[in-house]
Amino acid sequence: MTITADMIPGYRAGTWKVDHAHAEIGFSVRHLAISKVRGKFERFDATVIAAENPAESSAHVTIDVTSINTGNETRDAHLRTNDFFSASEFPTIEFRSTGVRQEGGEVLLDGELTLKGVTKPITLRGEFGGIATDPTGAVKAAASGTTVINRTDFGVTWNAPLETGGMLLGDEVTLIIEAQFELQQDAA
Repeated sequence: MTITADMIPGYRAGTWKVDHAHAEIGFSVRHLAISKVRGKFERFDATVIAAENPAESSAHVTIDVTSINTGNETRDAHLRTNDFFSASEFPTIEFRSTGVRQEGGEVLLDGELTLKGVTKPITLRGEFGGIATDPTGAVKAAASGTTVINRTDFGVTWNAPLETGGMLLGDEVTLIIEAQFELQQDAA
């Protein structure tokens, strides 16, 4: 289904920047095949250019790989090495949207994810939270989304076998985004 401006109460075309105080980019991955390790990236930037026709809107996200935080400094340092993200060579992860569409009540944001120098198409499945004006008069919009990627598709292949069989880490990584954006400039 095509998304139109009249389907979105309060829709405003223009440039929207992420509100860092109300946004998080996180992830989870299987550990020991029995639990999940969760983490997030502390530093990132995101811009949405909302077009007059919402289906023509675009999003760009840049994540600082060195800002990874799983709550364990030793693990975080290992994740920055060549075993995982190669942060010194590939300091950012980027997402650029290629299209937005709606299926049922779900918003799908198609795009290209670049991680460790490898670019692959992904689709974020999510929901648009709405648009509101905060007590200071700032116009805000919110959205959330998730996707599952295979880390080995992006060259993140380090793993270790377990004595009981299987591997230390799962290949599938769930990315979770919760974001609020602030309108910076209405479309001219």
